[in-house]
Parts: sequence; C-alpha cells; structure tokens
Amino acid sequence: MEDDKDVFYVVRKGDIVGVYKNFTDFQPLLYGPNVAVFKGYRLPKAAEEYLAANGLNNAIYSIGASDVQSQLFGQLAPCPFQQPPSVNGKASTRSPADNWIKKKSGSSSVSEGSQRKLPEIESFMETLPVSAYGCSCILEFDGASKGNPGPSGAGAVLRAIDGSLVYRLREGLGVATNNVAEYRAVILGLRYALERGFRHIRVQGDSKLVCMQVNGLWKTKTENMTSLCKVAKELKHKFASFQICHVEREFNTEADAQANMGIHLQVGEVQEEVERR
Repeated sequence: MEDDKDVFYVVRKGDIVGVYKNFTDFQPLLYGPNVAVFKGYRLPKAAEEYLAANGLNNAIYSIGASDVQSQLFGQLAPCPFQQPPSVNGKASTRSPADNWIKKKSGSSSVSEGSQRKLPEIESFMETLPVSAYGCSCILEFDGASKGNPGPSGAGAVLRAIDGSLVYRLREGLGVATNNVAEYRAVILGLRYALERGFRHIRVQGDSKLVCMQVNGLWKTKTENMTSLCKVAKELKHKFASFQICHVEREFNTEADAQANMGIHLQVGEVQEEVERR
C-alpha cells in the first residue's frame, strides 16, 4: 500500500477545487452541501507542473473547477468522507475525476444522492395522513470504527418526508466496535428526532444486525448489544409510528460521511448541523 505521507485529497466544493495534504486542512469544508472528496497518492508530475504554472506552489491549492482538466490528478478513489453521486439511482460509469470535474452548468449536490428515491420511502408516506407530514422524518444512520475495535464515530442524518436534508449529526465514541458504533448512531438519531418533535419516523441503515435486532427478528448475543438494543427499542416506542429497514451502502453515503467525521471528535462530543432552506 502507498505511504500516508504521499496521500493527497482532491476536494470540490461548488465550483472550487482544492488539493490538500491533510484531512484536518479541509475538514471545515465538509460542513455543507455540494462537496465531493477523492483520495490519491503521489501527485502526478503533470498536476504539480500545472499547479505551479498557475502560481500554486504550496501544499494547499485552490482552483476553479471549470479550469481543471480531466484526469489531471491521475487515479483517484472515492473518499469515505463523501461518496460520489449516482445517476438516476444507478452507479455512475464515469471516472472519479469526471464526477467532480464538471462545468458550472452541470454541478450537482453530492449529498442529494439517490437514497431518497427508494420505493420504500414512498410506501412509508402512503401510510401517513397528510396532516402528519410536518412531524414525520427519515433517519439515516451509520457507524465507523478504525480497527474494530478502534477509534469510532456515529453518524446520523434526518430528512424531511420529501427527502430534503434537515439535520446532520455526528458523535465521537472513543474506542468501540463497528456494531456498537452502529447502535450508537441509531440511538443518536432517534433521540434527536424526538427532541425536535418528530412523531413518525422511518429509519434506514446498512447494518442488517441493528435493523433486525431492533425489529425483534434477531436475538442479541452479548450483554453490550442487549443493553444498546433495549435503549433503541425504548426510543422506538416513543414514536406514534416507526419503521426500520436495512439498505445497501450506496444508499447510506451521507450518514457514512458523518460517522467518519465523528471519529475525529472527542468522546461524547456531538456536532450538529441545521440545513438552511
């Protein structure tokens, strides 16, 4: 594997592309829409020369997206902090570089991914009276653990019933396993939804274990999981209506991004963002 000292991150926010050497340098940029992050190793000579020709010789670069040539930075991989968008609910066949190097007229929000097009969400809406839409939400949750167990974070996203993003949440968990992080994420989201007055909720995440155990279809096998599942079920019963289901990772990228950012927070530290409308 490539050495971390050779890593660089290509970050597009709106119509600006930046090249960064460290995650902490661009972390503040992630707190908003229209962000895509890709990871590469050993910046190609062509990219170095191009940036130098534009007077950009430092470790951090900033350049207009419309001026960046396709494949300038060589092979890039989607970064877990933010996944590239899919097209019409299907995985994009374009290269990672093509996903973020777009003309201004073709820019799109990565956070507005395909997850809101799930048919199950439409069926959830059909079970609710129109009068309940204002107090209904969709919760997406995910946990991350570097080492399993290792430094961990919980991430949750709350959306309005029409799929528009309302809140982003992340929590630092310290050292924990993936399963603990997943449970802490769903608990984080459920508590927040109740505090904000939501009474009807649809929950979705890519942890089949959490979804099946909260639904009572799978048994918990450890004392820790039993305790966390009990908390989640207690919160579940405080809603007027509740659904939870497993989804594939491609439909959970926003919560995944929040969980990965949570890893860098102090234990018990919770950050929240309110999406301005």
